Amino acid sequence: ASTKSGATAAAARNWTPAIAKTAWGDPDLQGMWPNTDLLGVPLQRDPKLGTRALLTDAEYAQREARAKRSDEGLNQKYDKLDGPVSTGSPIWWIEHGRPTRQASLIVDPPDGRIPPLTAEAIKLAEARDAKFHLTYGVERKATGSNETWIDDVLALEDSYDSNIYDRCITRGLIGSILPGEPGGYNQGNQIIQAPGVVVIRNEMIHEARVIPLDGRPHVGSSVRTYMGDSRGHWEGNTLVVETTNFLGGRLGLKSNGAGTPYSDDLVITERFTRVAPDTINYEALLNDPRTYVRPWKVAFPLHESPNYQMVEYGCHEGNYALMGILRGSFAERKAAEDARKGAK
Repeated sequence: ASTKSGATAAAARNWTPAIAKTAWGDPDLQGMWPNTDLLGVPLQRDPKLGTRALLTDAEYAQREARAKRSDEGLNQKYDKLDGPVSTGSPIWWIEHGRPTRQASLIVDPPDGRIPPLTAEAIKLAEARDAKFHLTYGVERKATGSNETWIDDVLALEDSYDSNIYDRCITRGLIGSILPGEPGGYNQGNQIIQAPGVVVIRNEMIHEARVIPLDGRPHVGSSVRTYMGDSRGHWEGNTLVVETTNFLGGRLGLKSNGAGTPYSDDLVITERFTRVAPDTINYEALLNDPRTYVRPWKVAFPLHESPNYQMVEYGCHEGNYALMGILRGSFAERKAAEDARKGAK
């Protein structure tokens, strides 16, 4: 086994990206690149780690122990009668990845934390909260309270509120490629290439980006979508993709599109570099000057899994989340209204 491992490592060291070319001469990035391995890596770094990008041996051992406990849960066939009650999916639906020493998906700023919000973004978030409180006389819960079925309620950065992902519409560009937190499923990504074009498919919500490489300009500023408008080019063996024309105010930049809504000015610049036969280094620079005081970057490796099978993500089948969220919100409002009437 050690001989085989040494041979694999030597092959990776001697591998030259320039060798892997498509029939028309572009660097070959094609394949299945799920991010399942990274499900245990948080988006933001634990503040106690400071600027350390990698875990120590002791910290890594703790992550390994948590992964072992998660694996034990995955092997259970039925929910335990005395176990915790959950409204989520069964534990065996959730994938937990493999332990890694990477401290956070965010690599810049150096502390691995999302930068502070701008004054404009804070005012918008406070206005959303104030509107909800003024209208219904109750505080909005951190888990989300919807005004109507079309409402995309999102608050300050460290809270999670329901968004259009809960309605099975989209997770947005970066929300689609980031590993789920704390766990996830259907984490497949596929890259397909043809002359002058690259297609990136995400398994969950079955998104697909068709990225021209012919130098054409972005579409006009009046055209805006959840996934934006992507244009790509090659810098050596690295595919660089710039995406603009986002529809702001709907999704955040966390996993599954959670977090403070970004603005129309968001620009995401991605870099895909194949650094080994089975590894792509992925980077994304997130620049939204109206929402964050500075740009920030996520970076992580994607490992090829040739046997990974993309399956249909039938999100709306049995999806009662929105119905439950709305009923809960209506009940909260009625209770608050009844309390006000009683006080009079």
